[in-house]
Amino acid sequence: MDNKYRLSVSNKVKRFIWGLVWRIFIRPLPKNTFRVWIIFLHKLFGANLHKTVNIYSRAKVYAPWNLEMNQHSCLAPEVDCYNVDKITIGSYVTVSQKSFLCTASHDISSKNFLLVCKPIVIKDKSWIGASSFIGMGVTVGEGAVVGATASVYKNVEKWTVVGGNPAKFIKNRYIND
Repeated sequence: MDNKYRLSVSNKVKRFIWGLVWRIFIRPLPKNTFRVWIIFLHKLFGANLHKTVNIYSRAKVYAPWNLEMNQHSCLAPEVDCYNVDKITIGSYVTVSQKSFLCTASHDISSKNFLLVCKPIVIKDKSWIGASSFIGMGVTVGEGAVVGATASVYKNVEKWTVVGGNPAKFIKNRYIND
């Protein structure tokens, strides 16, 4: 979307219906149970999910039709996936508890604070630490780690570790076999 726009009435209706479905049929479920049911309902509303993903019942997805998750990826409890624009999550990615993925903001130079949106991409084998913020337009590179409570406003290079607010490079990441 990457522009200024207003949400259509049909979008608002879909979000309202989705919100009811989430509150009634997903959120009350016990922790880490009914994974297939949760995937089914997200897919019913247009999510592109691999059958091996794990979306916890307490993870909140704003617009399933703007979510793509590849194999063995996870949205942990209390993740807030505010995907007004598309969020693409690669394979073997963990988005830890209480993280906030935010694809939208407001144009502060507009007198009406128009909504602006940009997609988020989290590449394969990355880990988003607990209570992190990933801002609109950010790409988290393959194998990157975002430390707990970090606030990410710029792209994260592949196989690096970042942390802080704003997130800064800490070190390169290496895998021991």
